[in-house]
Amino acid sequence: MKNRHERILQLLKTNSMMKINDLCEQLNVSQATIRRDLTELREQGVERVGGAAFYKQSSSGSTASSTITIESGNQVGCIIAVSHKHMHSYFLSILEGIEQGLANLGYSLAFMHNLDDIQNDAILDNILKDNKIKGMIIVEGIKSEIYARIKKQFPTIVGIDIADGTVPVIAYDRINAAKSAVQHLIDQGHQSIGFIGGAGLTGDMEREKRYRGYKYALQEAGLELNSEWIIHSGWDVNTSYSRMLELLDSSSRRPTAIFAASDLLAISAMRAVTEKGLRIPEDIAFIGLDNIEISQYTTPPLSSVHIPKYEIGMAAAKALVDYLQAAYTLPFKMLMPYEVIVRESSIHTRG
Repeated sequence: MKNRHERILQLLKTNSMMKINDLCEQLNVSQATIRRDLTELREQGVERVGGAAFYKQSSSGSTASSTITIESGNQVGCIIAVSHKHMHSYFLSILEGIEQGLANLGYSLAFMHNLDDIQNDAILDNILKDNKIKGMIIVEGIKSEIYARIKKQFPTIVGIDIADGTVPVIAYDRINAAKSAVQHLIDQGHQSIGFIGGAGLTGDMEREKRYRGYKYALQEAGLELNSEWIIHSGWDVNTSYSRMLELLDSSSRRPTAIFAASDLLAISAMRAVTEKGLRIPEDIAFIGLDNIEISQYTTPPLSSVHIPKYEIGMAAAKALVDYLQAAYTLPFKMLMPYEVIVRESSIHTRG
């Protein structure tokens, strides 16, 4: 990977306006791989990695655009409504599925924008003026006023994990996925179980589905929900780490297990636990949700709920093309399956 990063930078130094497709041809890799490399380069502090086709810095220093230009017909757009700092492998796997699904059906992804982009009035105006785009895939919820403007301009929309009963939606059952994770911990004998996560679009943790699944699992088992064990991280891994340290230092009684609403939040909290000299899972067990690739390589490997991210992207792409081709006319909601993957971080070994 390091050699490929170096090769990308060499190519862009030769031609700073090189497009995604050009890099794919030069390096013989997919668009999703190139995009992941560009994201990693940006995270490593590379402020500029090409022309308008790539992430670039605005005059204010924030990420301004992640547009991908493709010179072809049958173009659709995609908005992943999370900040660029939260654009981790969960969303990149969905995006890879979207791209492949579109390609299989003769369509292409004209651009991908993130939450930071669409909150920029100039970028949002450019999106709404793009007459080449036939439809849009939206991943995660967007503020109602922005969503209304997008929906008015692009009547053919497919959502991934959005709350709109008037368009096709691809999702998984977040409440029951979370309940299954917590039930696994209960089955291992845990009765003191904490939670790490963040609020959704409403900003209200009580309405967040993974938190609700956690609460329901405890209630059905007749177990205590201790507010001291609830870490509201805002989906930030640094906050998860620091708040876990605070919990271990300040709580009069620590939980014996933690359910984290994403693997990255679990991994950062696991580091805090080991830095305090505690053992996983003997002192505190962990299970996450997403089953991102790195989870199997943590120490110990992280148990997680597998979400079929790539397949979700593929299904969204097919649904959008089907609607564009009038194969369907009524909206539907497709719930994808999930599976609890048990690894060493949650296996109860005490006698």
